[in-house]
Amino acid sequence: MSAFQHISIQDAAEKLDTFAVVDIRDPQSFANGHMPDALNLNNDNFAEFLDETDKDTPVLVVCYHGVSSQQAANVIANQGYNRVFSMDGGFEAWKLNYTVVTDQA
Repeated sequence: MSAFQHISIQDAAEKLDTFAVVDIRDPQSFANGHMPDALNLNNDNFAEFLDETDKDTPVLVVCYHGVSSQQAANVIANQGYNRVFSMDGGFEAWKLNYTVVTDQA
């Protein structure tokens, strides 16, 4: 049994304001478009994320297509987080129907 749960983009969108959203895509892809209030999580800021995010906060993990996020969600869940979700379809599915934020000037 996995330590994380799968969630559809529709369910994630309905609950978006309750999640700590972490996007594990590369920095350039993240800058070109990401979910609102998402953190671009990587090896450099992972420890800081763990220190600053309450273990009871639901965590939504996003990647390109919903595959790599499963492994990352499992790693986060194994750090003691109670509610960790991997978004099925990833950012590519999200951007077809929902708001995308860019970091481009």
